[in-house]
Amino acid sequence: MNMTLKEILLTARHYDASDIHLIAGLPPAWRVNGDIILGEAEPLSGDDLQQLVDKAINDEQRKVLKNELALCFSLTDGELGRFRVSVYHRNGSPELAIRACSTTMRTRKDLGLPEAIDKLLERPSGLILVTGATGSGKTTTLNYMIDQINSRRCGKIITIEDPIEYVHSHKQSIIIQQELFTDVLSFESGLHHILRQDPNVICVGEMRNHDTIETTLTAAETGHLVLATLHTSSAINTLERIVGVFPPSQQTQVVLQLANTLLGVISQQLLPTVGNRGRVLAYELLLVDAPERNIIRENAPHKLVTQLEMGSRRGMCTMDSTLQDLHERGIISYDTLLSHAANPDAIRAKYSRKKIDP
Repeated sequence: MNMTLKEILLTARHYDASDIHLIAGLPPAWRVNGDIILGEAEPLSGDDLQQLVDKAINDEQRKVLKNELALCFSLTDGELGRFRVSVYHRNGSPELAIRACSTTMRTRKDLGLPEAIDKLLERPSGLILVTGATGSGKTTTLNYMIDQINSRRCGKIITIEDPIEYVHSHKQSIIIQQELFTDVLSFESGLHHILRQDPNVICVGEMRNHDTIETTLTAAETGHLVLATLHTSSAINTLERIVGVFPPSQQTQVVLQLANTLLGVISQQLLPTVGNRGRVLAYELLLVDAPERNIIRENAPHKLVTQLEMGSRRGMCTMDSTLQDLHERGIISYDTLLSHAANPDAIRAKYSRKKIDP
């Protein structure tokens, strides 16, 4: 192996890479502006990767990796900052996917987030969800929200993360960040303990299963502001997923909990810009007030499409409207617009009419 882990991480920071991939049979690879770029180095062997992993983890992590064949942990370098490391196995050898965590907190404008997000954060209690696929910027948005609350409100913020990607300092609030498997055994057990620690704001890195979702809803219902992420692609999918996790006998109660606590859902995608100069955020934003609560109470999430389309004055938007705006401003290509749209046929028809109409 002709590159150390430090050199690999240094290269990632130098080229502003979002991710690093260390795979047997290939040289180190970096994701820059959404594209994978292979390094000009010797391919990594299984032994090389084993050595990298052995040097990076402690005995407790080694036990977890042996038992589960997978491990996620944070790695901090005084010079290069923080990295999120995922170790997995292929053909019996470990491989690594490493996320380069942000070293600075960007502004809402720099991130491309809507102004309505800041207004949501003024609410004293309820549930705000950030959703999207892996790599869609959910954690970045979540940390922006935490920083805004930390900067404006005198209270106590507690987070459970897997792992911690951005380390917050105390500002107006006291902030306690806990890491999965280091500070807590699971999201659900950590949440149960958090409720006894006098929090004002709770941040759940991911609502992964029935127990975590149930405890998160209870926390939002008992007077806390709760921020959480979910791997869903839209507000409607999010509501369907949450309700669908529960058995039929509990679904009526869950629907009522959602109707009473949900404040908003932002669903995200990160897209390549024209000329591949970087990536830009596209989002759908649902804000929940009395009309939306009635629809959720009816367990008719499909009716929220109309609310999203008609709610622009309140700051709401559909994913497709955001995508069209980005395209018409010359930020994303027509192909990117179509490939990421929820309803590409309607968009094709719209732009076809524009070409025909004088």
